[in-house]
Amino acid sequence: MSIQLGPWGGNRGTYWDDGIHNGIREITLVYGSCIDSICVTYDEFAKPFLAEKHGGMGGTKAAQIKLQFPEEILVSVSGYYYPVVYGGGPVIRSLTFKSNQRTFGPFGVEVGKPFNFSPNGGRIVGFYGRSGWFLDSIGFYLLSPKPSGLFQRIQTMFKVYNFFAIKYGEEPKTKGSKGYISGIL
Repeated sequence: MSIQLGPWGGNRGTYWDDGIHNGIREITLVYGSCIDSICVTYDEFAKPFLAEKHGGMGGTKAAQIKLQFPEEILVSVSGYYYPVVYGGGPVIRSLTFKSNQRTFGPFGVEVGKPFNFSPNGGRIVGFYGRSGWFLDSIGFYLLSPKPSGLFQRIQTMFKVYNFFAIKYGEEPKTKGSKGYISGIL
């Protein structure tokens, strides 16, 4: 079962979605005072699948994160978002990735509002977000291990909330900078 979490960051730029894959093999970041772009190589049926690059052409540094998939999996992402220019919208300023074996980063500048996505179990199997000149926002697809009793109760609660929200004409939240997940389970 996969769960969509996030996104964190701003709402400018164009929406993108890499979808759900078997796992992540490699992440390439270009960064400077913020994350300028991200490009991910996924595992798709035991073969590498290179997704599109998301973000702009700027950045003064590059990092290539190579996971030893399938033994090494991505389990956590944290970072910061904040405007990079006065009057601009928030963008992803920093990212740190954790696998079940190592930590990569931080990449970029750790300034602004922090976010931390550290599930208890499961693995990240896809990314989505918004980008233009920079990486404006980022969210994740989590492939969850067998659901726990607590997870099942929360999932049921969200389904009930969505039923009543739709029944009474309210729009359930599906995405937001605070990481809401209602409306997508």
